[in-house]
Amino acid sequence: MSDYQDIKEIVLDFYRELDAAQEENVETVLNKYITDNNYHWRGMHPFYEKFDTAVVAKDFWLPLKESFTTIQRRQDVFMAGSNDCDGRQTDWVCSMGHLMGLFDKTWLGIPASGKMAFLRYVEFNKVENGKITETALFLDIINLMQQVGQNPLPMQTGAFLITPGPRTHDGLMFGPQDPAEGKKTLDLINRMVSELNSTDEHSALHSPQDELRNTWHDDMIWFGPGGIGATYTLSRYEEQHQGPFSAGLDNIEFNGHICRFGEGNFGGFFGWANLSMTPRGNFMGLPASQRSEMRVVDIYRREGDKLAENWIYIDILHFLSKQGLNVLERMQKINRT
Repeated sequence: MSDYQDIKEIVLDFYRELDAAQEENVETVLNKYITDNNYHWRGMHPFYEKFDTAVVAKDFWLPLKESFTTIQRRQDVFMAGSNDCDGRQTDWVCSMGHLMGLFDKTWLGIPASGKMAFLRYVEFNKVENGKITETALFLDIINLMQQVGQNPLPMQTGAFLITPGPRTHDGLMFGPQDPAEGKKTLDLINRMVSELNSTDEHSALHSPQDELRNTWHDDMIWFGPGGIGATYTLSRYEEQHQGPFSAGLDNIEFNGHICRFGEGNFGGFFGWANLSMTPRGNFMGLPASQRSEMRVVDIYRREGDKLAENWIYIDILHFLSKQGLNVLERMQKINRT
């Protein structure tokens, strides 16, 4: 059984070189670590899917590095595992944390502050034969907008904050981990997902607190994305996220995940798109609209036999664009007036 050290080292070396690279060297670094055949990169709105390292460099990394000077990658979780979604046929590495830098130049029309800014990220990389063949990079762009005083949406139901890492400070799993612990975490995540997506009276991705207690600690922490916010304890999670989510969205369908694995006390997944739904009105303070979808990442920390912390990334800009609202374009128009 693999201890995943080889693929962890590849991704860590990639990050070291990419983070240190000047703009003119970014594509060279990408080409060193990424396959030259059938690469698939997934990014959030407005980046979407790309299939060439030159395009990824030009459209994403170069503008980001130009806008955020002296970027530091501040990882909170680093883990690897075999993908439960394809029968453990492929191996993936996940990194979660912040890209911190001095926000010195406008990015995506978001006005620069000239001050420190923390861009929440989570990235999944599939590694095959010593090369990265697939990437999914999720960013919390709305959270960044909020940091510089741009509030593109009605007041969120949860708290706005710079999201911390695990309470236990043990998410950076650079060395080998006990496979039995990773299996416990993945089994618990799968149980929780199964109960959440059950077809009984509590379906539509809503579980009562008694059912949530099967898999969650009472003092769980849910670190949601900008536009929704963070919440603490099961009762406040129900009040500040799950209740509004269930009340504001109708005909929710679970579409499955692309990657899902666990290592040690941590695990997570992403989908493209995980969920489809019809906004019935008042979710995130917005009116009813046409059917949309959510691309979501969940990262979890298990404590004992229950889940204790959950970090959520949702491509909310894409979710809203499917309903005809381009938040970045609207923000730019407002800032020009």
